[in-house]
Amino acid sequence: MADRERILKIRDLNISFKTDNGNVKAIRGVNLDLYKGETIAIVGESGSGKSVTTKAIMGILASNGKIDSGTIDYVWYDEYTGERKERDIVQMSERELQKEIRGRKIAMVFQDPMTSLNPTMTIGRQVMEPMMYHYKKSKQEAYQKALELLELVGITDAEKRMKNYPHQLSGGMRQRIVIAIALSCDPYVLICDEPTTALDVTIQAKILELIQEIQKKKNLSVIYITHDLGVVAKVADYVNVMYAGKIVETGTINEIFYDPRHPYTWGLLSAMPDLDTDDDELYTIPGTPPNLIYEVKGDAFAPRNKFALNIDLRLDPPTYYVPGSKTHKVSSWLMHENAPKVEMPEALRKRLDKMKKEGV
Repeated sequence: MADRERILKIRDLNISFKTDNGNVKAIRGVNLDLYKGETIAIVGESGSGKSVTTKAIMGILASNGKIDSGTIDYVWYDEYTGERKERDIVQMSERELQKEIRGRKIAMVFQDPMTSLNPTMTIGRQVMEPMMYHYKKSKQEAYQKALELLELVGITDAEKRMKNYPHQLSGGMRQRIVIAIALSCDPYVLICDEPTTALDVTIQAKILELIQEIQKKKNLSVIYITHDLGVVAKVADYVNVMYAGKIVETGTINEIFYDPRHPYTWGLLSAMPDLDTDDDELYTIPGTPPNLIYEVKGDAFAPRNKFALNIDLRLDPPTYYVPGSKTHKVSSWLMHENAPKVEMPEALRKRLDKMKKEGV
């Protein structure tokens, strides 16, 4: 644990969006840590704040979005002097973000590759452009590096593909191109926002394996955003469970999958499809997430939580460490020493025990 090197530290991040109906408090006091060479996953239902958090890291919030408070400290080493540097991304100007952060030190792979690719430009030009912009590489140098990158991401006949346009490639190949563009400036952090959702299952597996291979080769730090816990099980070292703009549980992959403590995490794990189940219907968490235009009183999950206590309706729970762990934290009044003892649903316990035996 002692030799882990933190590369990104988010503290007390609050983000709101101005809408015609009022201010939406989309992110409420998020704390997050990312270490060199490690993978963290941010999971939760749609609208929980996963993508907004990572867009804030990139400095690409929508025009109606505003960081109300908090810090996003990014650490890197100067490529010429080797000196350790740290900056708060929140305080950086648009020009600094464009020059120093986006694409250069932190890169992002989006869900739909066609939102990232320019349909009027050849693949080669799009892979070469970031290198020419950030590192002032000559066309010849950029071309050679682009060829290497296309081969790295598993594109066959790379020279031919350099002349293609996005519409001439399959969805899986387009996503590989987007990954090549993201890696073109050797970033320290790669953010993957649902990178396989639009692809079929066999291509999904290949893309996930590809990202893991590249991560090992380049010692990248990776942030995965997903609602698919199956993906999380394959790729993550640490998991952050997000609900209504707040991280409600965080821990290692084993802690979250085999010893979850928050009722929301229980709900997400229970909703995972299982071929061996006797149930005719897939489990769904009752109710709907809160409307964040209105102030959330108490625990945001309380109206959907059958284990909610009276205090949940009045006060937002603090974050507790799970006894005996330095990595497992839960925001729930059920973790208080005076709270009644509540066990996870028996059906989920059996499923997790089975997963553990099978080494899933």
